[in-house]
Amino acid sequence: MRSSTDPSAQYLGELLPTAKISALGAYVPPQVLTNEDLSRMVETNDRWIVDRTGIKERHIAEPSMATSDMAFEAARCALLQRGINPAEISAIILCTVTPDMMFPSTACLVQDRLGATGAWGFDLIAACSGFLYGLTVAAHLVAAGTHKYVLVIGADTMSRIIDYTDRATCILFGDGAGAFLVEASEDPQLGFVGYLNEIDGAGAPFLCMPAGGSRLPASAETVKNRQHYVKQEGQQVFKFAVRKMAELCEGVLSKYNISKDEVKLLIPHQANRRIIAATAERLGLSEENVIVNLDRFGNTTAATIPLATCDAMSQGRLKKGDLVLFAAVGAGYTAGANLWRWAY
Repeated sequence: MRSSTDPSAQYLGELLPTAKISALGAYVPPQVLTNEDLSRMVETNDRWIVDRTGIKERHIAEPSMATSDMAFEAARCALLQRGINPAEISAIILCTVTPDMMFPSTACLVQDRLGATGAWGFDLIAACSGFLYGLTVAAHLVAAGTHKYVLVIGADTMSRIIDYTDRATCILFGDGAGAFLVEASEDPQLGFVGYLNEIDGAGAPFLCMPAGGSRLPASAETVKNRQHYVKQEGQQVFKFAVRKMAELCEGVLSKYNISKDEVKLLIPHQANRRIIAATAERLGLSEENVIVNLDRFGNTTAATIPLATCDAMSQGRLKKGDLVLFAAVGAGYTAGANLWRWAY
């Protein structure tokens, strides 16, 4: 990597565009699953769930709805907001752990339904960090000057891979989708600032879906043993997430020589209110500077950050020029942080 004092790096910086987020879209299915509903399915109650997670309800897709359906709706909203023809899209990055099928990729299905005839694309699997990773890729595609419009979609139908007899996991997840459109910024001072992403495969056993891949293909035995559902060692995941999310937020600010005081809004992955609170406290951010909406949606995996960003916009908490910090931790382990100077 060239240093910022390298003349060629400065020259490239003058030539290449800064990427910006120019439109948002979101979709959640209408059916709501409350804590009270769950209390009739497993041994739990509203107070127990709220105290430990902050979640009150989540949205669940109807049996006829797949991940591509929600992804399409979110993408359509973003394109309508921006007012562009789907044929103008250069690339589609679809972030999900619940594709419609193993192949073709869900990005292909969404591309066809949108009529995005000029786009290439792919699915990106990074669990709860998926959207953040997709956003990092999109920013670099645009900054390279090779892509005009990149559509980043986070969509997951988590209800299809959740065991509703397992109290430890069934209370956490919901279904939903969100999309960002990324393009070049007319103002180089607005848009993508930078990122800090990483993975730690030592955490792989603590949050996974054991069966369905090449290691443990689907069989009568894997179905009988309920191995096609999310399995989680909650304490291990919680401890890692509390430490790593705050660590990466501080790390990305340090990397780009930005003070914590400059952060206008933290938009974190919505997994657990206590994880979010611990991160905010370490950064010295007040409640007004943090978006929390998991009480209404639960953990929608790749969709949490775009859904939370849409809420921030609708609440008037995000203004042009604001420094926004996105952060996530997910299975893998995957983790990362992005800094953006809001452009609209």
